[in-house]
Amino acid sequence: MIQDGAHLAESGEEKEAVYRFRYDIYVEEMGRYRGIADHAQRLFYEPEDESARIFYAAVDGKVVATSRFNWGGDAPFTDRLVEHYRLAPFLAEIPKEQIVVGERGMVRPDLRGSRVFWELGEKSQGFVSQKRVQLVFGACEPHLLSRYVSQGSRTFASKNINSPDSGYLIPIVNVVEDIDYLRRIGSPSAETTRDWGDKKQIPECTERLLADQGNVVSQRLVDSGLYLGEVNHSLEDLNEHQTSTLEGLTNDEVLGVIDKSNIIHCEPGDHVIKKGGSARNMFVLLEGHIEVRDEGSLLGVFNPGDVFGAAAFLLEQPRVVDMYAATPCRILSLSERTIRKSIESNAQGAAHLMLNVAKILCLRLLQTR
Repeated sequence: MIQDGAHLAESGEEKEAVYRFRYDIYVEEMGRYRGIADHAQRLFYEPEDESARIFYAAVDGKVVATSRFNWGGDAPFTDRLVEHYRLAPFLAEIPKEQIVVGERGMVRPDLRGSRVFWELGEKSQGFVSQKRVQLVFGACEPHLLSRYVSQGSRTFASKNINSPDSGYLIPIVNVVEDIDYLRRIGSPSAETTRDWGDKKQIPECTERLLADQGNVVSQRLVDSGLYLGEVNHSLEDLNEHQTSTLEGLTNDEVLGVIDKSNIIHCEPGDHVIKKGGSARNMFVLLEGHIEVRDEGSLLGVFNPGDVFGAAAFLLEQPRVVDMYAATPCRILSLSERTIRKSIESNAQGAAHLMLNVAKILCLRLLQTR
């Protein structure tokens, strides 16, 4: 019996309902994990599910949201989890019982943006508090990073997750009980975190790794002038026949466009955009080269200054090709929400931006003739 509300899945019936829901979202909607899903029974489950705490929310007897926690107190972390989330330095200094990896969070499309996932999060956070977990690891797509950063998540890894099934994800971590640290970074959870009275402090390895931010620079976390300077410096050396995405914008207009953006360092082979992906943010290539591929065929190569991912933004449709880093790259990931707000509130700056994007797309079209 699937009960309405948020619950920990304990029975075989509950878990099967979750695996079926995952299949609907990940495999059918997002086109992921086709190589490992059970298509005959329309289920998606993984080895990590065997020892995981699986949470779900149900409405009218049907699963509408779910997430999975792998807790070090239940079982050792699998090799995949250790590798993807760069857990080795943390496990060397922190008891595994103080670490959780959260994955497979999803909500039914018509309920995204509702309170359902928040209610599910309250249920899972109760488990975190009960077990005195100190660090919760997860990952997100580039276009969601600013949202998680605003909620207190931080990047730390020197290498991002690059999986054929999941696509390109950025590892993040949340500190749970160090209230002084949470206040220092402006985390909204600082005022709701339980004070146990024993002065839990952020582990030394966490402080060290978070201070570096790994291979991602978030606009939310650095001085706006320094961030603007890095973007401008990367684009100022374009040749005279090349249009810059930010050409003609004042500094204030540029700051508006790059609000909530991130600069991501990619390694050769990183699958930056996955065909069929639902994200609609645009990217600006600051350094390096990006290959455009479809069904394995090379369609073209993007160079510094080029904008990519624009078709999904402009047409509001899924990604139509795959894009891989051909060399070490730095890419500016723009926030879709920020750009759309700029179109409404800063017409002149948005007009310059979209004109530049149109010029770049036209030049690319002419070059392929």
